[in-house]
Parts: sequence; structure tokens; C-alpha cells
Amino acid sequence: MVQYNPKDWITFIFRFHKSDTFRQLLPMMVFIGLYAAGIAYLEIEYWKLSENSHVKNLTVMHTTVGFVLSLLLAYRTNTAYDRWWEGRKLWGALVNNSRNLAIKLSIMLNDENDKKFFRKVIPAYSSVLSKHLLNEEVSMMLFEDLNLEINHHNHRPNQVAKMIVKKANDLYKSGEITGDQFIIINSEIQSFTDICGACERIKNTPIPYSYSAFIKKFIFFFVMTLPFGFVFSLGYYVIPVVVFIFYVLASLELIAEEIEDPFGSDANDLPMTKIASNIKKHVEELI
Repeated sequence: MVQYNPKDWITFIFRFHKSDTFRQLLPMMVFIGLYAAGIAYLEIEYWKLSENSHVKNLTVMHTTVGFVLSLLLAYRTNTAYDRWWEGRKLWGALVNNSRNLAIKLSIMLNDENDKKFFRKVIPAYSSVLSKHLLNEEVSMMLFEDLNLEINHHNHRPNQVAKMIVKKANDLYKSGEITGDQFIIINSEIQSFTDICGACERIKNTPIPYSYSAFIKKFIFFFVMTLPFGFVFSLGYYVIPVVVFIFYVLASLELIAEEIEDPFGSDANDLPMTKIASNIKKHVEELI
């Protein structure tokens, strides 16, 4: 995730970050510019259509259709941002629940070996979940100190949650914690799996294909028809105008595509590795 100062306007305007849509759209912008130049030349110099009122009236269509397109893009961007923000809230809840579980266990437990177990396994859940969402392999270094193994063919976050529940159950059977304390611990662990399920729901349920494909086609054909009508009022200035309109509309779609799945490796995705590292630091401080 990109860290930045939102009040630094100069940086935003004159610096091109690797996640900036300008870099991604540059080849298509060049193509659109050449296309607009070709249409402008044909209509002004070759076809002499400057007096054709029917072609001029295309601007009326663009005004109406542009309003509809702006509504679609606004809805598309808001929907994608809602998914991104929900993912951030889920990981914020994971941070808080990990702290709460660590605080309660630090009071309940007396044996140092038990504390060491939870000191390792609670942060391990967030680390394993981040790798699970990124479809990365889990390093066995996470569990070598506890002599625990992860089956890479099974759901890895569930295996870590199962370890915690099993340990809590063993503590209850041995009388080291009471039944009420076991219920409290179990509710915190259940919140872990609830968060995992919600993250998987966001990751595995993209925006419907038909909706996403329709917006892309809508933007493309809208921009490709712009030069036909506006060339009479703008002349050859239609070239930079059409390129700029394409840049704005396509950028909104690219931004929405990037943030609708917040659990990836893009520049604007959630910093899950950093959050997991903070959880580890906080849990080690508490237990």
C-alpha cells in the first residue's frame, strides 16, 4: 500500500508512481490520439463535412450518453471502494481481536510454556491468513519452534485456529482455565474464522463479468465516436481533448479494478504483511 501525504499537491501532480494509470494507459492513449487525428483530417480536409448538420448533432448524443456513463462509473468506483474498505475493517478487527485474546490469556495463564505457545500461534494466524489470501506458500519456520506442521493441501488458517482451540481445550481439561474462561477464549477464536470467511468472500466474489465487460465496451465506443461530432467545434484540438477524456474514464475503471480485490500485491492493496507484523509485536508485548 502506498504511504503518502494527502496534503502534498505538488507531489500528486508532477510525480508518476508505478501505480499511476497514465503508465498503463499510455499505449492506448497514443492509439486514441492517432485515431482522433485521422478522423479530424478526413472530416475537415477530405470529406469536407463541416456543413453537415446531421454529424454535428452527434454531440447531443454524447452529452446524454456521457451522463449515463458517469453514473455507471460512479457506482462502479463506489462498489469497488466499499470492498476495499470492508477488507480494511476486517483486518482492523483481526488486530483488535488478537490483542484482546492476548490480554485475556496473559491474565489467565500461569505456565510459561503455555504463554509461549500462544505468543507464537496468535500472530501466526494473521501471517498465515495473509499468505492464504495471496495464494502464497506458508513457511514452516512459523511453526518449527512449536513442533507443529501445516498440511498445505488443507485450509491453512483453519488448521491454525484448530491448534488454538485444541490447546485451549487441553487447558480446560487439565483445570488450568475454567469453563467460563474457555468460552471467552473460544469466542475470540471464532471471530478469527469469521474474519477469514469474510475476506474469502470478498476475494472469491469479483464484480460480475457482464457488468465489468459492459463498462469497458461502453467507454471504448463512447470515446471512439467522440471525434465525429466534436471535430467541427474543436478542429484539430479534438485530439488532446479526446485523449484526455479517455484517460479520465479509463483511469476510473482501472482504479476500480485494482481496489475491488484488496488482498493482492498491487500498490493500493491492503498492507497485510505489515498488519500481521504489528499483530506479532503487540502480542509479544502482552503475553
